[in-house]
Amino acid sequence: MPTPSQSFFEVGGVRLFTRRFGAGPLVVVLHGGPGAHHDYLLPQYDRLAITRELFYYDQRGGGQSPASRETPVGWREQVADLDAIRDLLGLDQLTICGYSWGGLLALLYLLQHPERVERLALVSPASPSIAYRRQFEEEFAIRMAAPEIQREREALRGSALREQDPVAYQRRAFELSVAGYFRDFHDAKNLTPFRVNARTQQAVWDSLGEYDVRPQLREYASRFRPAPCRILHGTFDPIPIAGSRELATVLHAALIELPVGHCPHVEATDDFVHAMNGFLPPQ
Repeated sequence: MPTPSQSFFEVGGVRLFTRRFGAGPLVVVLHGGPGAHHDYLLPQYDRLAITRELFYYDQRGGGQSPASRETPVGWREQVADLDAIRDLLGLDQLTICGYSWGGLLALLYLLQHPERVERLALVSPASPSIAYRRQFEEEFAIRMAAPEIQREREALRGSALREQDPVAYQRRAFELSVAGYFRDFHDAKNLTPFRVNARTQQAVWDSLGEYDVRPQLREYASRFRPAPCRILHGTFDPIPIAGSRELATVLHAALIELPVGHCPHVEATDDFVHAMNGFLPPQ
């Protein structure tokens, strides 16, 4: 398999870092966050590159695609960036694989440019409405307050690891910061660490406001033949699976439910790869 290639795309006043891997039909992979970067999807997502090319990029305001404080980074700019990438790639339509926030970004792109989406894979997509998002925030807070997680955090604070091995300390602190996303929080050790740009994250959610994309998606489905869509969602995901079940009904999508939390690429890698390989081109 060829080695990854990296470059920058100049888009809307921002230099977007891109990474391409594999050969074959191109799939644009949208990471989560908002304000994160693509690295934490690796190495597991690269297993999808056996028969296709994966195009990753760090969205504006995150990772290696920084944006100045004066540069807008809301959802409309994120959608415009994705369409500019499509144009720069010379494609009429995109096949998109969106994870977490990237799944919601994919839906926002679909609503703005319905004719430009060829195929859509949504993995643990962020909630389609603010009401579901608030349910997620409540559930995540409950999980993070679980006694077993609190004990581990207290043990880390009381240890000498910070002085003895700062890198190991930071790694463990990261694992415990994301523990609530997993069915078994011990699996967090297999997630590649990442950082979220808080300003970008807040700016995106602020730009969405009291959002609910479900009415627009129903209108889309009544006016267009929906693009082929597959949704993968864990039954132990703190993001309510009810939202993905609604999406599947509206978009006439196949819904695959796995007994995992928010990170199927980490918690059930083989099942994740099998589900995506059965849908993304070429099948």
